[in-house]
Amino acid sequence: MSILFITLAVLLLLRIPVGLALVGASMSYLLLTEGLGTPQVLFRMINGVDSFTLLAIPFFVFAGAVMNVGGVTERIFGFADAVVGWMKGGLGHVNVAASVLFSGMSGSAVADVGGLGAIEVKAMREAGYDDDFSIGITGASSIIGPLIPPSLPLIIYGVVASESIGSLFLAGILPGVFLAVLMSLTIFVISWRRGYEPSLAFNVATVLSRGRRAIFPLLTPALIIGGIMTGVFTPTEAAVAASAYALILSTVVFRSMSLGDFTRISRETAATSCSILIIVAGSAIFSWLLTANNVGRMVQDAVTGVTSSPWAFLFIVAAVTLIVGCFLDMIAAITILVPILLPTATALGVDPIQFGIFFMFNLMLGLLTPPVGMVIFVLAKVADVTPGFVSRSLLLFLAPLLLTLLALLFIPGLSTALPNILNGGLQ
Repeated sequence: MSILFITLAVLLLLRIPVGLALVGASMSYLLLTEGLGTPQVLFRMINGVDSFTLLAIPFFVFAGAVMNVGGVTERIFGFADAVVGWMKGGLGHVNVAASVLFSGMSGSAVADVGGLGAIEVKAMREAGYDDDFSIGITGASSIIGPLIPPSLPLIIYGVVASESIGSLFLAGILPGVFLAVLMSLTIFVISWRRGYEPSLAFNVATVLSRGRRAIFPLLTPALIIGGIMTGVFTPTEAAVAASAYALILSTVVFRSMSLGDFTRISRETAATSCSILIIVAGSAIFSWLLTANNVGRMVQDAVTGVTSSPWAFLFIVAAVTLIVGCFLDMIAAITILVPILLPTATALGVDPIQFGIFFMFNLMLGLLTPPVGMVIFVLAKVADVTPGFVSRSLLLFLAPLLLTLLALLFIPGLSTALPNILNGGLQ
C-alpha cells in the first residue's frame, strides 16, 4: 500500500488536481501490483458516481447560485438586521443570523462567503467596525452553511457511509444553532470591549415589513427538510424542487435574474459539479483499493490495540482530520478517510451519525486554515485584503469553533437527538 500513498502524495505535491491524483495513484498501484489497467479503473470510477443520490449535488449547487443572484441575499440580510440588529455589536449578530438563514439554501461555506460575504463586509465597514472583526465573523460564521441542511458534504458522507441523508440533515441542525449561539456570545464580549453599538432599533413594523420581503426565500429550508422528512421527496428530488423554487422566485416573483445570469450560473454549476464528481469518481477506485487491502481493518486493530475509548479515538480522528483538512479538499478527504475510519468508529460504539457530523466539522475547520482553506481565499478576494490578514482575523472566533468541536465530541445527543426523535415519531 506504500506505492498507493506515496504516489498520491507526490501527485498532490506536484499540484495535480485531487481527482486526477487519486486516479493516477490508483492506476499506478494496479499496474505495478496486479497488472490491471484502464478498464478496471474506469469501471470502478463509473460505479462510484452511478448514484441517484449524487444527482442532488448539481441541483443544490444550482439552487444556491440562483439565490445568490436573485436578490435573495439582500432580503435575508435586511430581515436579519431587523430581527437581531438591536443587540450590542448589531451587525456582527446580523452576520451570524444571515449565515444561519442562508445556509438553508446554499449548503456551502464558500457560497455563503461569496454571496453574503460581500454584503456583510461592506455594511460592517460602512458602520465603522474594525476589519479584523468584520472579516473574522464573516469567515467563521460561513461554516454554519454545511451544518444546517441542505449540506453538500453530508450528501457525500451519506453516500460513502451508506447513511440516511435525511437523518444527517437533521443531525446538523442543533450543532449549527449551537455554533451560532456561541458566536453571538463572542460578539457580545468583543463588542463590549470595542464599543460596537446596535445597528438598528428594534421595531415590530420593520420586522414584519422585511419579513414579508424575505418570506419566500425563508420557506426554502421548510420545503427541503419538510419534503424529505414527510416522505414527499427523496434528497435528490428535494434538490430539484429547491432549484425550481429558486428559479421561480428569481424570474417570476422578484424578476431579478436575466437570461445571461441563467446561462452563467448553469456553466458555473456544471463546472463545480464536475469538479466534485471527478473527485468522487477518483476516490471510488482509491477507496476500493483500501477496502480490498483491509486498510480499515488494520486501522481498527491498531486503534483498539491501544485504546477502547471512543473519546480517545475521536480525539485521534480530530487530530488527523484537522491536519488533512489543511491540505486536502473536503470532498476528497471524506471519500478517502471515511472508509478507513468509520469501521473503527462503529466497532467502538460511536453512532455513525455523530461520527459524520463530528468528522465533517473537523474538515470544515480546514476551510478556515491555510494553505488550502477555500474560505480564506474567497473572503480575501471579496474583502480586498490578503489571505494572511483573513487568517489572523479568524483567530478572534477560535473559541466558539473549538467549543463546538468539543461539544460534538462529548455530547453525542447534540447531533443524534433530533434524528432519533423525528425518525422515531415518523415510524
